[in-house]
Amino acid sequence: MEVSRIRALRGPNLWSRHTSVEVIVTCMTPDRDIVPGSPFEKQLRRIFPALAFIEGSRPGEQASMAHALEKITLGLQAQAGCPVTFSRTTVTQEPGVYQVVVQYTEEAVGRLALELAMQLCKAAKAGKSFDLAGALVQLSELDEDVRLGPSTGSIVDAAVLRGIPYRRLTDGSLVQFGWGSKQRRIQAAETDSTSAIAESIAQDKDLTKSLLIAAGVPVPVGKPAQNLAQAWVIAQDIGLPVVVKPQDGNQGKGVTVNIVSQEHFEVAYETAAYYGEVMVERFLPGQDYRLLVVGNKLIAAARREPPLVVGDGVHTVKELVNLVNADPRRGDGHSTSLTKIKFDGIAIARLAQQELQAESVPEKGLRVILRNNANLSTGGTATDVTDDVHPEVAARAVAAAMMVGVDICGVDVVSESLLRPLEEQQGGIVEVNAAPGLRMHISPSFGKGRNVGKAVIESMFKPGDDGRIPVIAVTGTNGKTTTVRLTSHLLKTQGMRVGMTNTDGVYVNGRQIDDGDCSGPRSARNVLMHPDVDAAVFETARGGMLREGLAFDRCKVAIVTNIGSGDHLGLNYITTLEDLTVLKRVIVLNVAADGMAVLNATDPSVAAMAKHCPGSVTFFAQDPQHPVLATHRAQGKRVVFVENDHIVAQEGKKIYRVPLANVPLTRQGQIGFQTENVMASVAAAWAINLSWENISQGLATFISDVQGVPGRFNVFDYRGATVIADYGHNPDAIQALVNAVDNMPAATRSVVISGAGDRRDQDIRDQTRILGQAFDNVILYQDACQRGREDGEVLKLLREGLKGAERTQGIDEIRGEFNAIDNAMARLEPGDLCLILIDQVEESLAYIGQKVQVG
Repeated sequence: MEVSRIRALRGPNLWSRHTSVEVIVTCMTPDRDIVPGSPFEKQLRRIFPALAFIEGSRPGEQASMAHALEKITLGLQAQAGCPVTFSRTTVTQEPGVYQVVVQYTEEAVGRLALELAMQLCKAAKAGKSFDLAGALVQLSELDEDVRLGPSTGSIVDAAVLRGIPYRRLTDGSLVQFGWGSKQRRIQAAETDSTSAIAESIAQDKDLTKSLLIAAGVPVPVGKPAQNLAQAWVIAQDIGLPVVVKPQDGNQGKGVTVNIVSQEHFEVAYETAAYYGEVMVERFLPGQDYRLLVVGNKLIAAARREPPLVVGDGVHTVKELVNLVNADPRRGDGHSTSLTKIKFDGIAIARLAQQELQAESVPEKGLRVILRNNANLSTGGTATDVTDDVHPEVAARAVAAAMMVGVDICGVDVVSESLLRPLEEQQGGIVEVNAAPGLRMHISPSFGKGRNVGKAVIESMFKPGDDGRIPVIAVTGTNGKTTTVRLTSHLLKTQGMRVGMTNTDGVYVNGRQIDDGDCSGPRSARNVLMHPDVDAAVFETARGGMLREGLAFDRCKVAIVTNIGSGDHLGLNYITTLEDLTVLKRVIVLNVAADGMAVLNATDPSVAAMAKHCPGSVTFFAQDPQHPVLATHRAQGKRVVFVENDHIVAQEGKKIYRVPLANVPLTRQGQIGFQTENVMASVAAAWAINLSWENISQGLATFISDVQGVPGRFNVFDYRGATVIADYGHNPDAIQALVNAVDNMPAATRSVVISGAGDRRDQDIRDQTRILGQAFDNVILYQDACQRGREDGEVLKLLREGLKGAERTQGIDEIRGEFNAIDNAMARLEPGDLCLILIDQVEESLAYIGQKVQVG
């Protein structure tokens, strides 16, 4: 068994909506089959008893090593605690070669599971053992390291329930919600609305106290100290017991409470001084509470207990700590609901205050405190008391948060209880914290968990706002780029800032920010990150979908221009028209429930996608009587067609008309394929409620020149002859071009063409076979686009397509694209027409433009 071409599918893809790892597996002849009861199959089950039943891809087909690899990769993740359910193995046309797809929730974990599954299979094949327990621990630990922590995870979960898309921007907790101009960002429990000034105030304990006093919020008396001697003077002035803590601290680091002796005070000062300037405060007796304020509301409250153990008369303190830390809810960081108790110098010092040591055996029922502070990060526990909070206590907490200016705020309160106002029980607010931990409220040690993630999301997004901008995805065999550019232009007429990706580059609000072929998901994700984008239009090519899946979870509009006889067949295991249709259908499958699929009614492969759309469907066709369109129209559903030299959009009794004479791209309807592109764009603009005034204006102002649609039927006048430059490069595109130029008068017609080497032989022949029926002279050229073909091989195939050509009289072969252009244009006489099928779009258009200018 050999594994090759490992891909991470990071969005909805050919196989499913799940993020998945996809690999190509080649099974050698002796390893191809797995027979139930064979030594290999038995060893697999000895190593991995939880292995699911292994069966072939089709009914009655024998399972292979690839199928075993699939089940083990999925099973290892499931056993490690990952919520995965989907996997699939598909046979390719190559004997013994399979495509294996397995879901993952974290990419790094999915890749490691695949690697471990390969090792397990190899061990079973060799009759050797495999450390399954170690592999599961490795996977589980990696999953804990890379997945979102509980605070960030709770907010993300709440966003998902609201239908708000999210994307992790780093390996940590920096997350973007929503797209484009509607995006918001968080880092753990801190939002993009949290000001640096507010956070700085919250970190300065003395400044925070001054502001709270000004707001009438009760706080303990205290002040910062420059040195130990000054600190002890402050402590004596305040009166013992006191609290010593860093003035700029978090997570309870360096905090010591209830200090009653100078000896204990000096140790506490040294501990706090490690973190910076030291603050001395009066110790408030009572319980330690954390109140969570989001926006201007109290959301949750918890009573916190310091880390402690309870004696049983048998075990030592150290042994009791180990027993408590064995609780599976306790981890080393913040990813679990509880943190392990640290048995360090601070814990030993706290034991000494209780006249205990690490090896002491506490009597049964004795509570042994291991730290003075009650932070969860040092091993404390939390009990939910949200329902006990008195309205006056809640009001003080909200006032404290608003005075400091923190939108998500952890307010630390010390009081006997929360059932009465703080002023009645000499309680007070001791700290205000930005970016508070949420896990004590999400999964308290005792009591009811609170949905604080929902509260955070509700503070960031108004009711009904899902953070989405309109996303229009465009795919098909031909016409994608023109449709993308025209649709983007229509949206701009409505005043929208549009992000656009296509084979020419990435554009944001009219400015090109990247060049080259940008029709894949990486470019689309970059657009969705851009804050100046109100709507996005993406050319969605097959390569990107195969390589990574879609860049979005769902789109508002999916346009499929056509499938025809296909393109690039035979590459990446997309070998048939049916395979290509299933792939192109991915964007239709991922239309939002309130979205629209815009489908070509005249293409059977495209029209059949309608039944797979979760939203509505608009059909377009030039012929208003086409059966698919006519049926849809009779049902009162949306259609776009051509009638009486007008583009007509109809839904029931609502009818909108745009004269073709006002649509320059179609040359008054002469260019049929451009008319189809216009209809698709109109349907998309209609789907996102653009006004018909703006649609008409956009159609009238979109020009088919080298700036508007480079390489897409660009027409030049050269010495009285007509020169057309186009990037058409498959039989369907060639036929559409021929149909267009047939409507244009010409004395003599010539064409310049090469061929891309990564097409099938017959596809290359078919291009010149079509051209041979329509052009008097054909100039074949060979340039840089051989793509693995031998020298002269593409030219030979193009010549074979011209055998028996009815119209072509002259055939020439030229080396170099620019040489071929020179040759063709030098022959032109007034009234002639020359179609140049360019390969290097920008360079060739510039070259032709220069020759036209010189004349």
